[in-house]
Amino acid sequence: MQRRHFLIALAAWRGLLPSSAAAVDFAPVVPGRRLVFPDDFGAHPDFRTEWWYATGWLKRPNAQPLGFQITFFRVRTGIGESNASRFAPRQLMLAHAAIADPEYGRLRHSERTARVGFGHAGFTLGRSEVWIGDWRLTQQENSQGNRYQARVHGEDFSYDLALDATAPPLLNGRDGFSSKAADPRHASYYYSRPQLAVSGSLSLQGRAEAVNGHAWLDHEWSSELLPDGAQGWDWVGINLADGSALMAFRLRDTSGNRQWAAASLRSTGKIDQIFTPQEVNFSPLRRWRSPRTGIEYPVAWRLQIGQRVFELSPLLDDQELDSRRSVGTVYWEGAIRVSENGQPAGEGYLELAGYGEKIRVG
Repeated sequence: MQRRHFLIALAAWRGLLPSSAAAVDFAPVVPGRRLVFPDDFGAHPDFRTEWWYATGWLKRPNAQPLGFQITFFRVRTGIGESNASRFAPRQLMLAHAAIADPEYGRLRHSERTARVGFGHAGFTLGRSEVWIGDWRLTQQENSQGNRYQARVHGEDFSYDLALDATAPPLLNGRDGFSSKAADPRHASYYYSRPQLAVSGSLSLQGRAEAVNGHAWLDHEWSSELLPDGAQGWDWVGINLADGSALMAFRLRDTSGNRQWAAASLRSTGKIDQIFTPQEVNFSPLRRWRSPRTGIEYPVAWRLQIGQRVFELSPLLDDQELDSRRSVGTVYWEGAIRVSENGQPAGEGYLELAGYGEKIRVG
C-alpha cells in the first residue's frame, strides 16, 4: 500500500506520461519468487514503480506526541530508454514528508520531484538508499541492515532520525507476493519493517529539539495498475503495545465496498500470520470533512482481523495531504491511536485514498 500507501505514483504519471511509455516491457511480479536480502532492500529499476515509506510516532521533550512520515517513490517512465543522453527522464524520484502536530492543527507537509541523475536524485541497488537533494533515506552499511537514517528539510520543519530494527522483515502476502485481486497479475512484492526504535532531532520553524519514538517502514514494488473497478484504498500499519505488529488494507469499489483485502500480523513470538480478504473488515465510525477540498474522510474505524477487533482514532482529524504538485492527488494520511477491548493497544498510521476523485490508475 502501501503507503502508504498503493500505487500513488501511478495516480499521477498514468495520466501525464505520453503513450510511448506503454510500449516498455516492465518486469513482472510473479508468484513463487522469494524475496532475498540484502538484495531486495535496494531498488528494482526494471519495475514500473517502487516506494519506501516510513511513518511513526515521536515524543517531544514535553511529552507531546507528533506523527512523522517520509516517502520516496521511484517511477520508471518508459521514456528515452534508448536515448544515451543523461537528460533523458528514464527514472523519476518523488518524495513526500509530513509532520502531524496537534498544536499546529493540521499537517506540515513538503514534497519534491526530480529526474534521476547528475547526483541530485537517485537510488542504490542492494540496500535501501534513495534521495532527492538533501532529502535522504539511507540504510546503514552492515550485514543485518538494521538501521535507517531519514533526513528531511521542509519549508517549516526538518528532521534527522535513526530508525533501528530488531527483527527481520515481515513478508506480506505469500512470502512477499502481495495480491491485490484474484487475478495474480495484480500484485506487488511487499515487505514491512515494524517496531523500529526511533531517535534523533526535529526542528519546527527553526527550533530544534531531541525526539524519540517508534516507526514502521514499508518497501513495495510492482509493474501493474490497480484492478478494474477500484476507486481507492484504506491501509493501516500498527505497532502494537505488546511488541506485535499489524498491517491491513482493502481496495474499495465505486460503491465503497470491499473489492479486495489482506492483512499480516506478527506476534510477539515473531510468528507471522497472513489473513484472507474475508477475514479483513474495515467499518467507518466517524467522518471528517476537509475545509480546503470539501472531501469527506472516515477518520475513525473499527477494524476486524480474524477474531480480533480494533478501534482506530486519529491523533488529529486534519491530516489531509495535498500532493497535487507531485503525484497529482489528495488523500488523508495520518497518525492514529489504537484500542482493543476498550484498552489502549498501540499506535500507527492510516492512509485513505480515493475519497475525492477516483485514483486514476485503471
